[in-house]
Amino acid sequence: MAETETLAATPSNSASGEEILSIQQRRWRKFRSFKRGYYSMLILVGAYLVSFFLPLLVNNRALVVHYNGQTYFPAFRDLLDLPIVGQLGGTPFISGEELGQVGNKSECNYRALKRQYEAEGKGNYVIMPPYPFGPIEDISVEGNEPFMPPLSRDMFGDMHLFGTDDRGRDVLARMAYGFQISFSFALLVASLSYLIGVPLGALMGYFGRWFDLLMQRFMEIWGSLPFLFLIIIVVSIVRPSFFVLVLLLVIFSWLGIAQQMRAQFYREKTRDYTAAAISIGVPTRKILLKHILPNSLVPIITFFPFAIVGDIGALVSLDFLGFGLAPPTPSWGEMVSIGMENLTSGYWWLVLVPLGALFVTLMLVVFIGEAIREAFDPKTFSRLR
Repeated sequence: MAETETLAATPSNSASGEEILSIQQRRWRKFRSFKRGYYSMLILVGAYLVSFFLPLLVNNRALVVHYNGQTYFPAFRDLLDLPIVGQLGGTPFISGEELGQVGNKSECNYRALKRQYEAEGKGNYVIMPPYPFGPIEDISVEGNEPFMPPLSRDMFGDMHLFGTDDRGRDVLARMAYGFQISFSFALLVASLSYLIGVPLGALMGYFGRWFDLLMQRFMEIWGSLPFLFLIIIVVSIVRPSFFVLVLLLVIFSWLGIAQQMRAQFYREKTRDYTAAAISIGVPTRKILLKHILPNSLVPIITFFPFAIVGDIGALVSLDFLGFGLAPPTPSWGEMVSIGMENLTSGYWWLVLVPLGALFVTLMLVVFIGEAIREAFDPKTFSRLR
């Protein structure tokens, strides 16, 4: 009654000794055969996993500071900076005076501290990350200058690979952290939209009648609300944050998912296997979860990568218009906005770098979506093909 998990062996398969694969194994093999989508998935998943270790790779805080017999690990504390929970390992703030920078009561400048220790020669040392610039440090830090072109070096010889913006912030550092924020945002919005839209759409399609009628009217009214105007109103009242924007997008994006699931359940409940399950007294919960749901998930699964594309584009658009994440949060949309404001002045890298990163990311996600769509195409394994 549910989707067949194991394909029956044909006489030719038995005679030749070929391995009999389940439908999921065949789909995975088909997905891997699309090299463009498979390698795009490896690249994107790998980059996203690495992004969680950015505090150890791209950061203006030191990995290790050894001073007068004591050892500090400022950058490692950034790894424990979790949303909502906050700093589990304590604040990474260490004043300059605490580490020997006379007169610096603000946070320590670790690049300058490294040069100081090397000049003093007292056995103290600083180990910096491979790329020693942070995403929010600006011209207030000695050595940072605005509008430095790509591959240029500051007064101390440190290279800014993709240059700096109008506030002296390193473009590569902001782009790297912006990738993590954008992709995490899209994954969270898409996942929450599915958690809301799938069960509601399933109930609408299966039970129908007054529940379906009321939900349809509610979705029509809710979907007619102007999304951008709602964002403007909310931003004018509360400070926009990551989770506020996630909530605003989720309350609208679940509508399309629910409509698709409603159509799938409405179709599947008329099939013979559903009628047979009802006739033998299978509980409604089992019919929904074990019989109809597995046969209704293919369109939803294939749509997921394209939902991520839309959510990334939505965040970039909001940031570009000034209704997104509050400064100085690293954001591709804000980077593009700054670049467009200064494009006529010849600062081309401020537009090219974030748009290039956005283009590559969305292209990889689309390639993954195409491969998933082909792998889950029911015609691929049909005997009538």
